[in-house]
Amino acid sequence: MTRPTPDLPHDTLALPGGSLHYTQAGQGEPILLIHGSLCDYRYWRWQIPAFAATHHVLAPSLRGCWPDRQPHPQPGYRIAAHAQDLIQLARTLNVPDGVHVIGHSRGAQVAMAFATQAPDLCHTLVLADPAFRFDDEPETPPFYARTVDQLRAGDTEDALQEFIDTVNGPDTWRKMVGWFKDMTRDNAATLVSQILEANTPVRLRDAAALRCPLLLVGGSNSPAKYGTRQDRLQQLLPHARRARIALSAHGMNLANPRAFNRTVLEFIETARALSA
Repeated sequence: MTRPTPDLPHDTLALPGGSLHYTQAGQGEPILLIHGSLCDYRYWRWQIPAFAATHHVLAPSLRGCWPDRQPHPQPGYRIAAHAQDLIQLARTLNVPDGVHVIGHSRGAQVAMAFATQAPDLCHTLVLADPAFRFDDEPETPPFYARTVDQLRAGDTEDALQEFIDTVNGPDTWRKMVGWFKDMTRDNAATLVSQILEANTPVRLRDAAALRCPLLLVGGSNSPAKYGTRQDRLQQLLPHARRARIALSAHGMNLANPRAFNRTVLEFIETARALSA
């Protein structure tokens, strides 16, 4: 396994009303990594060095996430706003041929928004365990409403345990390594903002209009709800490819990084060859 870089280089892009923090590595066609809830660019510690061997990797912390120190709730902590930040990052860094976009969990919805708002910049799209609802589905209470109540009451550890065990499986929090727990603690307050848009849907017509190569990735042991999202996307987009990462659940890029990295890079290479 490629060893993670212990101290990732840090860059900052000034944006209206704040900044976007990101790290980058490598050269070649750019890959944009978009993390999910309670995370930041450190989430991709096993992907950054592996992908940077052949590509230019861009891994941002979504605005409002560590090391952003602005208090929550933040009214600008929204899927569409995150996508606009990343579009600005791509345009600032001058990627005329587009980027390979990879989004995990909530980051998959940001990735969808990126591809919808700037299709010229999205060369390929990888959605890992997307969790969003579609606009023809009813709203449901967010599963982490109790988590947010616990956070507001100052019960951070129990709140994080409940959230992580819900999205990845029972007893996950207890087994998690220290760096991961520290990262989620650093980002715990983001859930107070996130719940303000918990039922924001993806429009069916936007999803059906995607034309870039699409890979849908799931963990072999991921909770069933993530698979239902991939099933619907594949119905809408028959050209989409599917992959399952063995010996993993929702955090498949951490549980089985070799398989995840290989799957993603093979997909990107195949798409590149077909477009040549």
